[in-house]
Amino acid sequence: MSDTANSTPRARTEERTPAGIAVRVFIYLVAVHFIAAFFFLIFYLGGDA
Repeated sequence: MSDTANSTPRARTEERTPAGIAVRVFIYLVAVHFIAAFFFLIFYLGGDA
């Protein structure tokens, strides 16, 4: 048996996450961290009052 089926470009690209999804996940992670930091700041400042 030859291993040529696994070396085609299509087989290699199916193993990777598409670039658009990876960028979207990165943007969502950054946005969630900014929102969490904002809430932390609100509660931190509100606790001093």
